[in-house]
Amino acid sequence: MKLQTEREGETFVKAQEHKESESFVPYIPASKSLPELTLLSIILGIVLAVVFAAANAYLGLKIGLTVSASIPAAVISLGVLRGLFKRKSILENNIVQTMTTAGEAVAAGAIFTIPALYMWNQVPHMSTVSFIVLVGGFLGVAMMIPLRRLLIVNEHETLPYPEGTACAEVLISGETGGKSAKMVVYGFLAGGLVKALGDGFKFFKTEIETGIYKFKNSLIGMDTYPALLGVGYIIGPRISGQMLAGGILAWLVLIPMIGFFGAGDASVLPPGDKPIPGLDPWGIWEGYIRYIGAGAVAAGGIITLVKSLPMLFSSLAATLTGLKRKDHAKVTLDRTHFDIPGFWVTVMIALLVIIIAFAPLTDVGIVGAIAIAIFGFLFVTVASRIVGLVGSSSSPVSGMTIATLLIVTIIFKLTGMTGMTGMIAALTVGAIVCVALAVAGDISQDLKTGYLVGGTPWKQQVAMMIGVLVSGLVIGFILSVLNESYGLGSEDLPAPKAVLMRLIVEGIMSGNLPWDLIFIGVAAAVVFEFLGLNSLTVAVGIYLPIHVSTPIMVGGIVRWFVEWRSRKSEALLKKRVETGTLLASGLIAGESLIGVIIAILIWLNVPIPGQVLIKNNWLPFIIFMLVVIMLTWMSLGRKTKSVVSKREV
Repeated sequence: MKLQTEREGETFVKAQEHKESESFVPYIPASKSLPELTLLSIILGIVLAVVFAAANAYLGLKIGLTVSASIPAAVISLGVLRGLFKRKSILENNIVQTMTTAGEAVAAGAIFTIPALYMWNQVPHMSTVSFIVLVGGFLGVAMMIPLRRLLIVNEHETLPYPEGTACAEVLISGETGGKSAKMVVYGFLAGGLVKALGDGFKFFKTEIETGIYKFKNSLIGMDTYPALLGVGYIIGPRISGQMLAGGILAWLVLIPMIGFFGAGDASVLPPGDKPIPGLDPWGIWEGYIRYIGAGAVAAGGIITLVKSLPMLFSSLAATLTGLKRKDHAKVTLDRTHFDIPGFWVTVMIALLVIIIAFAPLTDVGIVGAIAIAIFGFLFVTVASRIVGLVGSSSSPVSGMTIATLLIVTIIFKLTGMTGMTGMIAALTVGAIVCVALAVAGDISQDLKTGYLVGGTPWKQQVAMMIGVLVSGLVIGFILSVLNESYGLGSEDLPAPKAVLMRLIVEGIMSGNLPWDLIFIGVAAAVVFEFLGLNSLTVAVGIYLPIHVSTPIMVGGIVRWFVEWRSRKSEALLKKRVETGTLLASGLIAGESLIGVIIAILIWLNVPIPGQVLIKNNWLPFIIFMLVVIMLTWMSLGRKTKSVVSKREV
C-alpha cells in the first residue's frame, strides 16, 4: 500500500512538472516569428565555428582543456549583428552561438583522441580525420534530437543546463552586447599581440624558469602566455590550485627525489635512455615523470567515471522511462516544439552506422560499428542528462571515452584484430564516440538556450549540423598543420588526453609499457581522492610541465581577487566575473589563433625567426604582468560598478 502511494505521488509530481513545462512561455513566444536561420547568421556562425575550432584545438593540445564558446560567441554575435548590421533578432544570435559551439565540441572530441595516431607514426590523411569527426558529430546531433523534448521541455524545472541558461541570459540582455563584445576584442588583441611578438617574431622568450638555491634538480618556471592566464581565470582558484599542486609534486618533490636516489648509479634505469646523474630536471621529467603522470591521468579519468556511475545509471533509467511515456506526443506542436522528424533522424543514424561499418577510411568493421552504435546511444543519453545537472565542463567525457576504449580494445584483441591494425581500429571507435559525446553535450546546452529564448528547435538542429560539417572539414587540416609545425605529443603540444588514450590501447594490446611507473601514478591518483582533491586535475598538473600550471594559477588568483573585492554585492560580483570571463576568452582565442597562423606559416615554409632577440627573463615576465594587470583592472572597472549600481537602484 505504501509503495503504491509513493508511486502515485511520484506520478503526480511528474505530471505537475510536465504541466509546468508545457505552460512555460519563452522570451520570444511561439506566436511570434523573427528572422532566425538567415544567410547572415549562417555565414557568421561558420566563421566563428572555424575560429573556435582552431582555438580550442590548439588550447586542448597544449594543456588538455578546452573552454566553452557559447557565451563569447553570443557576445560577438550581438556585437556584429546588433552593433554593425543593426539587426534586432535574438533568434539569429542564438543560431550563431549554436553553430559556434559545434566547432568547439568537434575540436574537443578530435584532440582528445586522434593525435594518438600521429604519435604512432600512423599519420592519418586529412580526409580520414574529417570522416571520423563528421560521423561522430552527426551521430551526436541525431541521437540527441529524440531526447530534446524529454530533457529540455518535460524536465525544464529539474535540469538547469547551466551553460545554456547563462547563454540565454546573455542573449536576453542583448542591449549591452556591443559593449560586452569589446571585452572579447580587447582580450583577442592582447593575446594575439603577445603571441605574435613572442613566438612569431621571437622578440622575447615565452618561457622563463629558474632553479632553487642548494636544491638540486628542482625547477620552477612559467610559460608567459595570456591564454593560460585566461584559462586560470575561467576555471577559478580551486581547480587552478589543484593543478599547480600536481606540478609542485612533480618538479619540487618527485624529480629531485629521483635525482637524489639515482645520483650514485651510473647505469641506465629504464625507461630512461641515460644514467640519472647525467639528466637535468627536464630529462628526468621526460624519462620518468610523464609515465607517472599518464598513469595518474588514466586513473583519474576512471575514478571520475566510477564516481559518476550512480548518476549515470539513474540518468539512463530516467531517460528510458521518459521515452516510454506517451503524454508528450499528445501536445500540439507549435514553432518552439518542432524538431527534425523522427523518421529522418532514424534514417540518418542507420545510414551513419552502415557507412562506419563498411567505409574503407576507418576499417573498424561491423563489430566496431555496432560498438559505436551501442556506446554512442548509451553515453549520449547519459551525457545529455548529466550536462543538464552539472554543466558541460564537469561531464565525464574522458571517463566514458576511456571505458569505451577499454572494452572495444579487449573485444578487438579477442576477435583476432591485434597489433597496429587493432590499435588504430580501437582508437577510431573511441574517437567517434568521443566526438559524439562532446557534440551531444553542447547541443543539449544550445537547445536549452533556444528553449528559453524561443528558438525553433529544428532550425537549431540544422544549424548544429552545419557547424559540425564546416568544423569537421577543417579540423583535419588544422591537426595536420599543427603536427608538421610543432609535433603532436611534443613539448610544444603535449596533447595529454591523447597520450592517455594511446597508453590505454597500447597497454591492452602489447603490454610493453613501464607499468611500475604507471601504477605509481595510479596509486597517487587514489591518494588525491582520499585527500578530497580532484584526482584528474592534480594528475594533469603532474603530467604537464609546471611552466603550464603556474600562469594558470595566476589567473585563478586574479579570479579570487575579483570575487573578494566584489563579495558585498551579488549583482556586482556576477557582472565583474562575467566581464573578466569575456576578456579571458578573448585572450585565449587571440593567442590560440595566432598560434595556428604561425603553424600555417611554418607549414608554408615562410621564414620565421629562429633565434630569440632578447633572452633575459625579465621582459617576458613584465609583459605577462601587464596582461595580469589589464585583466584585473578591466574586471574591476568603474563602468562595471556604476552600471550595476544603477540597475540595483
